[in-house]
Amino acid sequence: MNMDVPISLGVILAAGTSLFETMQGATHVYFDASVTLLFFLLCGRYLDRQARALARSAAEHLLALTAIGATVVDPGGGRRALPVGELMPGMIVAAAAGDRIPTDGKVSRGRSELDNSLLTGETMPVPIGPGECVLAGALNLSAPLEVQVTAAGEDTFLAGIARLMATAEQGRARYVRLADRLARLYAPLIHILAVATFIGWLAFSSHGVEAAVMTAVAVLIITCPCALALAVPVVQVVASGRLLRRGILVKTADALERLAQVDTIVFDKTGTLTEGRPHLINASATPSDALICAAALARNSRHPLAQAVTAAVCWPTPVASDVVEIPGAGLVGMIEGRRVRIGSRAFCGVGDGAADADDEQPEMWLAREDLAPLRLIFADRPRADARAVIAELKRRHYRLALLSGDRPAVAGRIAAELGIEEWQARCLPADKVARLEALTAAGRKVLMVGDGLNDAPALAAGFVSMSPASAAAVSQTAADLLFQGPLLGPVSFALRLAQLADRLVRQNFALAVIYNLGAVPIAIAGFATPLIAAVAMSSSSLLVTLNALRLRFASS
Repeated sequence: MNMDVPISLGVILAAGTSLFETMQGATHVYFDASVTLLFFLLCGRYLDRQARALARSAAEHLLALTAIGATVVDPGGGRRALPVGELMPGMIVAAAAGDRIPTDGKVSRGRSELDNSLLTGETMPVPIGPGECVLAGALNLSAPLEVQVTAAGEDTFLAGIARLMATAEQGRARYVRLADRLARLYAPLIHILAVATFIGWLAFSSHGVEAAVMTAVAVLIITCPCALALAVPVVQVVASGRLLRRGILVKTADALERLAQVDTIVFDKTGTLTEGRPHLINASATPSDALICAAALARNSRHPLAQAVTAAVCWPTPVASDVVEIPGAGLVGMIEGRRVRIGSRAFCGVGDGAADADDEQPEMWLAREDLAPLRLIFADRPRADARAVIAELKRRHYRLALLSGDRPAVAGRIAAELGIEEWQARCLPADKVARLEALTAAGRKVLMVGDGLNDAPALAAGFVSMSPASAAAVSQTAADLLFQGPLLGPVSFALRLAQLADRLVRQNFALAVIYNLGAVPIAIAGFATPLIAAVAMSSSSLLVTLNALRLRFASS
């Protein structure tokens, strides 16, 4: 029982009655009223389709991070390819540098570093060696590994994320849009009113069945909910256009309606509040000649910290020769006749008893024959406007929280720097979902903003969600809105525009109700033919459309 039912009845009755009148050779027909009704119905339907995103379930996009096949190492040393679905616990699989780990397991041979940022939100690569656990989907950065399978198929970490997302999406699907809630009451009321008009004209008028039918049709047409059907999609399309010009893509039809009701915002850290990559933060305190040596050696590695060193030096560097990269340790090579090392504390001969050994900041060390070892310190920087955006959201009385999979020291530093009092570190995907469910149970309407694979279940569980365009594919699919660019400002802009759009939608509903309160008595009294009713209905639809277009020019 939605808005299509009274529209369909009005079209069928107006066309059927007009066809009967034509067959009888009568003077008045109302085919034009039927065409007008269909025209505005299709306008609303087209705009609604423009506002909707036909996206597949976000869980399906986990395939982008799941390896299709694996290289199995047989007991005799032979190797064979096997589909991931056929892996069994106890098998040994090989993962080359640059590959994703195909299954959950333990390292049986080799040392390397893994990029777990999409899985856990941890910013820096994690050294890994024999006996340590790895997760399916982690990126092997440095050297070949052999991994003993401990969980396969539906028991893996990725499969658990898919289950969390499926459960979260089912919960969100219970939300009912404002237009649909109104239609549940409005459509039956129109039917009752039209039937009552028909019976009343038969009982209390001498004009016969034809007049009763025409009056009932006029009531159906003049009360036809085209204005209500247009109220939401017209505003959505105009708002979506404004957002698109700011680099924000609205993916779901009810995203703006949900966004306008938000009172709590939960942020991920890595790649959301921050830029998601390490930066050398003590470059200015490091002697320039030492920094040049470090960059000359670092440019031979794909390690994120090495790339950060290279990015920090914008002038020419000498050529390093005989460069050797030792996975999990660092690089060594010759620069201008001197042996230079860059890498971990132990690799560069620095004792663990140094005063800065426990500050938990990501570091590399530079060791050169003629210099004492120098420490290079790294950090993930907040987005350029993050502090201003957080301050604005606090002024607008949103409750803010930070949930991160990173270490407490790193998450706490970013939270303190941006002014977010409520934060939690080392959060697994299930922990983030549980926190959002607790906030929802407390009556909060939560906007979740995140980018990693570990954020995808939380994005699906939030009342509404946003993701940067640089996010993992699965997170982009789970999110209701995507924003582009290096700034966090689109989050604040989308919230402001959603509240303005919500006001215009409610104004449109009010205009439609006021129109019906004035027009219905005229139709019941028989003063409006179906043609006049169609013109009046069309006028109300145009009024609603013009009101929605104010959003294009309104300040936000």
